[in-house]
Amino acid sequence: MLINTFKLSEMMKELRRLIHSPHHLFVFEVCGRLMSFTQAARELGVSQPAVSLSIRQLEQAIGQALFHREHRAIRLTEAGERLFAEVSVSFDRILQTVREINRAPVADLVTLSISTAFANYWVMPRMTRLHHSHPGIDLRLQVVDKDLDLEYENVSLGIRRGRGNWPGYQSSSLAREELIAVASPSYLAAHGVPGSIDDLHNHQFVHLEEPFRPRPKWRDWFQSFGQEFVDRGEGLRLNDYALVIQAAMAGEGVALGWRHVVDSLISTRLLVPVVAQSWITGEEFHLIWSDNTQLSDSAQQVRDWIIEEARIASMVRLP
Repeated sequence: MLINTFKLSEMMKELRRLIHSPHHLFVFEVCGRLMSFTQAARELGVSQPAVSLSIRQLEQAIGQALFHREHRAIRLTEAGERLFAEVSVSFDRILQTVREINRAPVADLVTLSISTAFANYWVMPRMTRLHHSHPGIDLRLQVVDKDLDLEYENVSLGIRRGRGNWPGYQSSSLAREELIAVASPSYLAAHGVPGSIDDLHNHQFVHLEEPFRPRPKWRDWFQSFGQEFVDRGEGLRLNDYALVIQAAMAGEGVALGWRHVVDSLISTRLLVPVVAQSWITGEEFHLIWSDNTQLSDSAQQVRDWIIEEARIASMVRLP
């Protein structure tokens, strides 16, 4: 294997020395096929002098004339005919291989662009069911801290907060935005359970301060119940919602819980609602996909699976 690798390396070095640039071969193929530098320049979208220069450099590199230049015409020399035959066959083989690769099935790979919290607390607990239902699908989670252009990033699916009206995307609502105050049982055991929203002012808060995506804050939550919240800069402040949840479970304070994300944690009592009230903001979380690119069969299956999982989850209302 080492000898073959060494020989191949030496062959490529010699080829680069003789050809100088693969571009010369592309130019040569067009000229040999059209028998015209002018028409070749038109097909390649370059000037005729640029084509002539490329052919001249190729001829100088290999030490042989490839074309007979005649009045307003060119024709291949014997050396040119030999090279043209090899180049044409080689390009045809490369093209066929690239076409086969391009047509090769990659449908089983599906990418889902989501936040860290949604990945950890919504998708991951359901992954076993996905693999059981669709064992051949390779779902890749792309954790991001901002909304992406799915088509530009070549991402199959994404989660986005809003009203479902994004140009260039189709969407399906997964959950309405419902925010509740949550804390760990250990925190409430140490600091007491507030009897009302007004009592909640006396507790420690964990704050989410996302840098790119607007998210409701404690001030917004209190205002939804007609109460003023003065943020004096106290409490733990984190820029990722997964960290906010981790801090709340560790007993660092009371956090805002997106109901569709924290439901599973409430069911296992890793977190508990602090007060009975919840705020339904009017926003929703949607699964989105590009309206301009056809989803693969596997991506469609993942899309439908997520929508169905969300439908089932919405039917289960926890206290």
